[in-house]
Amino acid sequence: MTIPPPYAENLHTWYLDLQNRICQSLEAIEQESLALDIYNAWEPQQFEKRPWDFAQSGGGRMDILQKGRVFEKAGVNVSCVWGEFAKEFAAQIPGASEDPRFWACGISLVIHPRNPYVPIVHMNTRHIITTKSWFGGGADLTPCIPFEEDTQTFHQAFKECCDGHDSSYYDKFKTWCDDYFYLSHRKEARGIGGIFYDYHNTNNFEADRAFNNSVGQTFLETYPLIVRRRMAQAWGDAELQTLQHKRGRYVEFNLIHDRGTKFGLQTGGNTEAILMSLPPTASWAA
Repeated sequence: MTIPPPYAENLHTWYLDLQNRICQSLEAIEQESLALDIYNAWEPQQFEKRPWDFAQSGGGRMDILQKGRVFEKAGVNVSCVWGEFAKEFAAQIPGASEDPRFWACGISLVIHPRNPYVPIVHMNTRHIITTKSWFGGGADLTPCIPFEEDTQTFHQAFKECCDGHDSSYYDKFKTWCDDYFYLSHRKEARGIGGIFYDYHNTNNFEADRAFNNSVGQTFLETYPLIVRRRMAQAWGDAELQTLQHKRGRYVEFNLIHDRGTKFGLQTGGNTEAILMSLPPTASWAA
């Protein structure tokens, strides 16, 4: 086991490039919204880049956009960290009970639009090494006011992404997503799904890496299309209440069930970056 692996810099650079391209795409939408009067109470915003250091080795960069016109909060985080798991946590990670050393690199984002007609979205992809190695990630859409057209667009894009690598991936990863992004205490799905995969290792590193990269690229090509489709729709108090309610459900999932939140906090990651997924406001009013 080599930590960091020989390809660490190359993989990290790819994630940083994807981070930059996603942020540029969202900033472009902020500027386009200047043509829409419904956003005139706000100014277009850009991402603030916040580098951080990991307590053991490595670190990351959190790019955060707040109080924008279209996006009330958007966080895009890239991290590349390595060190040793605490003994009690190592037992929960494949390959770490034999040797607690690890290396992890990936991207994670959550976008909370201001407009209730524009869906919340999450995407992450990552590569982790212990005495074993694997890729994981996925993308899922959480509309407050669902549109079948958007659901079909999102799922078709990720089906084509999966089919480009293995025809068995989409059905398997879609089902995994539906099962994972489920609030068991509410008995309801978080959104309309997408794909989710973990511990992905086919013993062909380049093929697995290519698939993982395709997930990020598919997100970049798909989500802005859906945003532009819905961003001109005006909303009122009723729609805003629906948005706040859905955000409340989002908070519940990320604090109770989300693996990434638990992994980040239990490995001593940057708390602000880990909790960037939380919306600026939410409601639990009945």
